[in-house]
Amino acid sequence: MAGSWQAKAQAGGMLLALLGWVSSCVTTVVPLWKSLSLDLNELEVWTMGLWQVCIAHEEGAVECRAHGSFLALPPELRVSRLLMCLSNGLGLLGALLAAAGLEGWRSCQDRPGLKQRLLLAGAAVFGVAALATLAPVSWVAYNTVLDFWDDTVP
Repeated sequence: MAGSWQAKAQAGGMLLALLGWVSSCVTTVVPLWKSLSLDLNELEVWTMGLWQVCIAHEEGAVECRAHGSFLALPPELRVSRLLMCLSNGLGLLGALLAAAGLEGWRSCQDRPGLKQRLLLAGAAVFGVAALATLAPVSWVAYNTVLDFWDDTVP
């Protein structure tokens, strides 16, 4: 019964999980984790990511350069870089495990118990990957809000 409602629900869940994994991978790469614009210099907007710093000039030109050192990053970005890489790896592992357990696929057809355990293991790994993404994004957002309202930061 490849057309059952369970197979369709599993395919929809897998599609959403893959969409979340791709979004996590894109979030890891883009340099938009922190925006640093100063009132003194309105011609440039600095954006900081996990891998590079970019400067957007008023004319529309954008210059990006890699971080000089891992240890030169703020602590939240160092931990975020590690957790996001862990999350991306766990997401890939979860996709592989869950794909083998999908009802529409023919792998492990003769062993339904193993197929169900693979599907549950994939879902659990996807959940851990989601938490590994949520933690650094929330931490950087929290520190950004604290820095915004801190009067000692210029």
